[in-house]
Amino acid sequence: MNLSWKKLPGDAPVAMAAVGEWQWTEAARLVREGGGRLVALWGADHRDLAEDEDEYSVYAAYAVKDGLAIVELLVQDSAPSYPDISGLFPASGRMQRALFDLLGIGASGAADARPWLRHGAWPEGTFPLRRDFDASKLPPNAHADYDFVRVEGDGVHEIPVGPIHAGIIEPGHFRFSIVGEKVLRLEERLGYVHKGIDKRFESFTVADGHRLAGRVSGDSTVAFAWAYAQAAESLLGAVPPARARWVRALLLERERIANHLGDLGALGNDAAFAFALAQFMRLKEDWLRESAAIFGHRMLMDLVVPGGVAHGFDAGEAARMVEHSHAIEKEALELRGIFDEHAGLQDRFLTTGRVTPDLARKLGLTGLAGRASGQASDLRADFPAAPYGELKVRKAGAAAGDVAARVNVRFDELLESLRLVRAIVAGTPEGELRVELPKARPGAFGAGWVEGWRGEAFVAIEAGEGGMIRRCHAHDPSWQNWPLIEHAVMGNIVPDFPLINKSFNLSYSGQDC
Repeated sequence: MNLSWKKLPGDAPVAMAAVGEWQWTEAARLVREGGGRLVALWGADHRDLAEDEDEYSVYAAYAVKDGLAIVELLVQDSAPSYPDISGLFPASGRMQRALFDLLGIGASGAADARPWLRHGAWPEGTFPLRRDFDASKLPPNAHADYDFVRVEGDGVHEIPVGPIHAGIIEPGHFRFSIVGEKVLRLEERLGYVHKGIDKRFESFTVADGHRLAGRVSGDSTVAFAWAYAQAAESLLGAVPPARARWVRALLLERERIANHLGDLGALGNDAAFAFALAQFMRLKEDWLRESAAIFGHRMLMDLVVPGGVAHGFDAGEAARMVEHSHAIEKEALELRGIFDEHAGLQDRFLTTGRVTPDLARKLGLTGLAGRASGQASDLRADFPAAPYGELKVRKAGAAAGDVAARVNVRFDELLESLRLVRAIVAGTPEGELRVELPKARPGAFGAGWVEGWRGEAFVAIEAGEGGMIRRCHAHDPSWQNWPLIEHAVMGNIVPDFPLINKSFNLSYSGQDC
């Protein structure tokens, strides 16, 4: 299939092409047959730009052997639809449903057309991402029933959990169909907060939107801010200084370490090993306090900005980070030995919540969870943005696809990130931290693609008039991975669900665009 590809400038290996309806489907088929995968699917309202006919755009971003391939399909307002690709990429199903809820563009031929994000928060037939949407004129929220899939048979009953939970976490509903304590089926429903984050981007300039991007999912603030910065720099034609690139990598690895420390403690706790929670949370707290002392924020928010970074480090702080990384590594190795030799933990971890490599490939499991199920993808090694090409990242991986495999991948990545912190601190060059940004050209498009601790953070930006954002879409890897939990829990007992769920530790907020 011959398409006119345009390579986008910047760090991320991204190319873009316009397609027709036949090419839209054919591109998806060719990507699937070539072993590629869907990264994101979203849309935009271009009606105020169209000269002759009202138009929307639907975009799909695919990971292929050469990088990221984005295809754009123009959709006429008279018939706002596009061909369904969920038969080729099952992960697209919820993205397509969300696209209809937000823009009113349906996937023709899709088997599942239930609302995904609306929840009765806005009237049927009203679409928040359209240019003429006026939130001030919306009526009060109305209850909307959701058609959960029912499982029937002797002894089958349901356990509804959420959306409000006992802990201080974001809302999500889980509907279990069970016999005894064995799970026959799980169905999720997410997106209850209605943050309106995609719409909110329209009130930011391209230079300032990184602040909102860093809050798409707070535990991945560096990954999203970096992906946003890549996209902004691509459309602006800006090149960040070498020192800024190295500091960005340092911040990304610090974010990865903090999350792995917390998750390893929580996984031990969910298997009734409270000692693990106490020890790992102690280590995480020390790590976060060091981040606050050196960079001014425990979670490292607002540090990665278009054109560079907002904060660096000096020689004394560098020595402190190296020393601390050695100390964390020593304790992590000791704790790993305890995990490996603890019969009770291994009994709970092994074979629990298994996702086979074949199922992971078919359904598009990505990131950390994907690497634990034989999907050896890590952008830091596969498509290394500077400075990762010099750091030679060692990819973690496993094939068992159970809780034990996801725990082991976390340990491997934790230890590798501690090594990377030391290498980055030693290799960071002197120089400026950021550059001045040129003015955004209306209609300019950019994309960013960064391997966060959970998986790939993707951001696409289109510039509007006066340096404003016209459309920005931020995509969390949890979109791909939440459906896999529904499969992982099948055949397991209900009390193992918290353990399985935590072994993925997906983002609710990242699904709530």
